Amino acid sequence: MKKWLLLIVIAGLIGYEWLERSKENVSNGLKIEHGQLITDQGTKDLTIIPKAQIYQGNLLLVNKDYPVHDSGVSKDIVTLADHDELIRGYALMDNKTMLSKAVAEKFVEMVQAASGAGAHSFLISSGYRSNEKQQQLYEEKGSDYALPPGYSEHNLGLSLDIGSSQMAMSHAPEGQWLRDNAWDYGFILRYPEDKTAITGIQYEPWHFRYVGLPHSIIMREKNFTLEEYLEFLKEQQAISVTVKGTEYHISYIEMNGNTPVPAPKEKHVEFSGDNKSGVIMTTYSAENGDAQ
Repeated sequence: MKKWLLLIVIAGLIGYEWLERSKENVSNGLKIEHGQLITDQGTKDLTIIPKAQIYQGNLLLVNKDYPVHDSGVSKDIVTLADHDELIRGYALMDNKTMLSKAVAEKFVEMVQAASGAGAHSFLISSGYRSNEKQQQLYEEKGSDYALPPGYSEHNLGLSLDIGSSQMAMSHAPEGQWLRDNAWDYGFILRYPEDKTAITGIQYEPWHFRYVGLPHSIIMREKNFTLEEYLEFLKEQQAISVTVKGTEYHISYIEMNGNTPVPAPKEKHVEFSGDNKSGVIMTTYSAENGDAQ
């Protein structure tokens, strides 16, 4: 009984907040009917973004100032060696290596493409780490070479350390191929050599992070780190880009509680928090989009 009472109270609070925001929209000349926003540009569905979305998604900023929240850890973490389809075209340093299944699928697609260009000695040395695993590493390596538990991107399940079985990544064909092409598959070189003052992390030619399209492409074109990209989106509020023939619309939404936003009908919509105070909404045509 108490559980049902709590659910009713929560639903009431959400409904009240939506109503207040709806009143504000109407006062600004907009019209809301049956959960839809009526504008001069047509009808758009209203979607409530829960405040918790700030801490979930592919674009989360994780560093010494912004730790991983429990809800931000990828929900599809798997042990790679248990899935034959996820270990094609590369080797594992440790058969216990774990990673987001969706990210692993993109990685397989990427290394298969690299193989055709002569880069075929990829090796994953690290993927997802639990807080316990990160604590162990932190104690072994110290603060100069490891981050405390909860403050490493490896705690998300979206990052992986990629090596070459032939030589150091800074000189390997695999490293060069990734620096040039990983962006096309949604991955970014997270800690570039010329951006240490921004990331606070020394150059790591092996550490790649999945952010998805079109974000990785924009970051390559503008030479942005994740920190710079998120600040750019917050400043611009909304941008449109065309990547691989698909038009994307990206909006930054400053969150203040559960927030209703208009979402275009017949479009695919993705949300990701920035792990600070906002949520990025990305929309594109579902039939030909490739963002993930």
